[in-house]
Amino acid sequence: MVRKIVKLGDETLRKISKPMQKFDLRLWLLLRDMADTMYNADGVGLAAPQVGILRRVVVIDVGDGLLELVNPEIIETEGEQGGAEGCLSVPGRRGFVVRPNKVTVRARDRKGKEFTVTGEGLKARALCHEIDHLDGVMYVDKMDHEIFEDEEEDEEDKG
Repeated sequence: MVRKIVKLGDETLRKISKPMQKFDLRLWLLLRDMADTMYNADGVGLAAPQVGILRRVVVIDVGDGLLELVNPEIIETEGEQGGAEGCLSVPGRRGFVVRPNKVTVRARDRKGKEFTVTGEGLKARALCHEIDHLDGVMYVDKMDHEIFEDEEEDEEDKG
């Protein structure tokens, strides 16, 4: 089921999410709905606060398959990358954001089993961006400057 994505200005986006305690059907339905919502909006990531749920749950797909992260935490970062970043909760806007080039995240799957995942480039950016949402932080808080449509190509080259 596609859920409504809350937009910048909604106080839910600025609150700290609570860890998931139960790995049950409710969580599985939330993960399914979040994936449906992300794909419907042509996004590469979505955090539960973006659909009004203050839980530490994230879905990401940068083109290599759906990744479901429950109670994720970044445990290691390496390098630096700068580039254009947008957000489904901030439609029509993009900003230049510096993020780690490589991150390792520890999380749990839908059944509660712990795992780690390492991402580089876009995947690292998506992991950082979505995990920030769980702490009430948005890319607009971290951006160096806003990118306007006519500047987009120049910024991509700086990447």
